[in-house]
Amino acid sequence: MKKISRRNFFNTSLSLGAGAMISRAFSFAQTGNPSSLPVILVAHTNETGIKATEAGWDILSSGGSALDAVEKAANIIELDGEGTSVGYGGIPNEHGVVQLDASIMDGKTYSAGSVGCLENIKTPCSVARIVMERTDHVMLVGKDALEFAKKWGFKEEDLLTEKARKRWLEWKENHSDRDDWGPPEHLKDLQPSDEKDIEYTTGTTNVLAVDKNGDVVGITTTSGLSYKIPGRVGDSPIIGAGLYVDNEVGAAAATGRGEDVIKSCSSFYMVMRMKEGRTPQQACEDAMKLIVDKYKKVNPKFFPGETFRAINKQGEVGICNMRGRRAPSMSVMNVSGYRRHQGTIAFPVE
Repeated sequence: MKKISRRNFFNTSLSLGAGAMISRAFSFAQTGNPSSLPVILVAHTNETGIKATEAGWDILSSGGSALDAVEKAANIIELDGEGTSVGYGGIPNEHGVVQLDASIMDGKTYSAGSVGCLENIKTPCSVARIVMERTDHVMLVGKDALEFAKKWGFKEEDLLTEKARKRWLEWKENHSDRDDWGPPEHLKDLQPSDEKDIEYTTGTTNVLAVDKNGDVVGITTTSGLSYKIPGRVGDSPIIGAGLYVDNEVGAAAATGRGEDVIKSCSSFYMVMRMKEGRTPQQACEDAMKLIVDKYKKVNPKFFPGETFRAINKQGEVGICNMRGRRAPSMSVMNVSGYRRHQGTIAFPVE
């Protein structure tokens, strides 16, 4: 993943190796409107993201559940050591330790599970599923989440790859006393400073699906903001922020800087907007406007770096990012085939 400033977060792009898959893609309407269910969407559009989409689709197209499909797809991305944003190989925190967050929600049973600050387990979304299915809790965090995972047979492994370690060392060489300490991001512009903006990466993935029975499930999984203060938890494991599912409506999920998503309960808001009749695309754009309208009262020049994704029970999809010049995209697959689906920019840069 390339380095970017904290105000312009990374939008994943299609890798050259994905050409074979794209060549057999079929298109459907820009709003996502497929002919029938099932359907799956994956935030990543690189080669690994396409493999994940195909794996999830294999389960859905054979009559399997959305729950199994989203977990399988997310695991493929979590296990990809070449990526630096999800699971194994994720960029570590300020102390050089990889801490993972993940959540899962099952619309059919209205159940949810999540883990935060989980270390040494490559597939945090699978641990979150155990929390959801085998406990009456929703979230486990830190060392206790690790002990829980180990008791259920998850193998403890080093998550720091050489690629991620080198990135961390480069950051340490240019270490700033400011980093994530000090006032919230949206207030920093109001306080003049001679220091350069710190370069961060994010790259959370979302996987949302509707199976042939119309059941909706979602996963959000991440290694979080690069070089974060140890113990920092973003929106990804928080139900209603990084992920929300309603089996009568659909699902929504977020990537980007989690602090903004937590404060706005963005995923819950998007699902409620869809419940009111908004399309998934409109709901994503509505959530962007909600955040900006709140910040306008404090710092009208501030536009955080979120990307929102949503799917409704009919299989329509939507995606929108907050700011930039290039529209966001995601992998989508249904009975018509694979599509790299392109969305909109809420506040385009002129």
